[in-house]
Amino acid sequence: MYRIDYDNPVKVHFIGIGGISMSGLAEILLDRGFTISGSDRAESELTKQLEDKGITVYYGQCAGNIRDDVELVVYTAAIREDNEEFIEVKRRGIPMLTRAELLGQIMKNYEVAVAVSGTHGKTTTTSMITDILISAGLDPTISVGGMLKEIGGNIRIGRSGYFVTEACEYTNSFLSFYPTVGVILNIEEDHLDFFKDINDIRASFKKFAELLPDNGLLIINADIKDHKEITQGLKCKVVTVSFTEGAGADYTACGISYDELGCASFEVCAAGREARKITLHVPGAHNIGNALAAIALADHLNIDSFAVTQGLMNFHGTDRRFQYKGSLRAEEGKGITGVCTGQEGGTENSVTVIDDYAHHPTEIRATLNAAANYPHKRVICVFQPHTYTRTKAFFDDFVDALTLADVVVLAEIYAARETDTLNMSSSLICEELKKKGKEAYYFSTFSEIEDFLQKKCLSGDLLITMGAGDVVKIGEELFSK
Repeated sequence: MYRIDYDNPVKVHFIGIGGISMSGLAEILLDRGFTISGSDRAESELTKQLEDKGITVYYGQCAGNIRDDVELVVYTAAIREDNEEFIEVKRRGIPMLTRAELLGQIMKNYEVAVAVSGTHGKTTTTSMITDILISAGLDPTISVGGMLKEIGGNIRIGRSGYFVTEACEYTNSFLSFYPTVGVILNIEEDHLDFFKDINDIRASFKKFAELLPDNGLLIINADIKDHKEITQGLKCKVVTVSFTEGAGADYTACGISYDELGCASFEVCAAGREARKITLHVPGAHNIGNALAAIALADHLNIDSFAVTQGLMNFHGTDRRFQYKGSLRAEEGKGITGVCTGQEGGTENSVTVIDDYAHHPTEIRATLNAAANYPHKRVICVFQPHTYTRTKAFFDDFVDALTLADVVVLAEIYAARETDTLNMSSSLICEELKKKGKEAYYFSTFSEIEDFLQKKCLSGDLLITMGAGDVVKIGEELFSK
């Protein structure tokens, strides 16, 4: 495999450079003196940012984009073998790396390389770790899967030996990594268009854990079923975290309480350490577990408690993770009448709009449970399922999770990479919710949903747009009307 060497920068071309991860990796290499070019299907905010930094971006992917001076090509999993650029690179015999392989090669250049994995919570936990490291003055390089306000995007380029990234299990991409510290937040069924079943997924996470060197560290959630099967035989140090007091984990949360916006305060109980009070500024019980993993890593790096506390207090979430979008003015009997200003959490004469990336039943439950502690009269959830495969695999679980909302509005399934509908439709979820006595509605277009919400939403309601597709546009459109 081609080896990325920071001391020997070359010309690298990215096929699909506009992706959130690809664009960030391109920036890292550019900063290290590499010459970068790339291509994508269409212009976007990310490609414009890359062009502003001096990167040549071609729109449309054709053989002519592969210039004579290209020495390495990086491509995403979405690129097929019939892609013109891909064919030309193969013809010329230019070395190639997948996005995951490049990320793994980059990790080799850092003394402490942290990879955060799990079915859920990767972006949030990576972001929490980021704020802690910055608070401690450790100047890390970060690659995160969401937009983090504290670093002004999804990438941060530091000058230290610390590197932190998300590690996604899909297509086993995280098995191309070279971490010195690994985090496993949870292991559940997902991406069943690639994995056979939960046992196949668990086997993949075990292989990920086995990547760690003998002097490395694995932080793992002890609430994962049979988690010792994952850690069995590892030579690295293993640290466990758990929601459950008395579970025998190395780190647990005690004395949990919530403020008026559903954000938790708790004490960290860890063997051999004094209890520490932590206050989070992101809502939901699930974020306690994410914070415990970040704290365990900080302790391993000998970061002082003040920096840990401040880092977590500074974290206010990432884009599309229970993100407050604003408030809409509403009146009884009239619905939404305009946009209003004011503090987050206000319910008088307004509808609070939240957007969330949740697209797995466990994530939906976590978000709607967080909403239960947030100011509201009714929770109106607009859900857009993500992929036909996932909808079919978790159909009953989606129905069950969505019953936690007072009103459910279904948008049509976001197909993403899939073309076979598998006879799945959001209307089927709607029908099952109605059978359970829930108030549920299905609309085939966003414009129909927006018109419905303008009449349906009343003062005091909490409106949540939810899903991994483009459902966020619905809330944004309501603010523009």
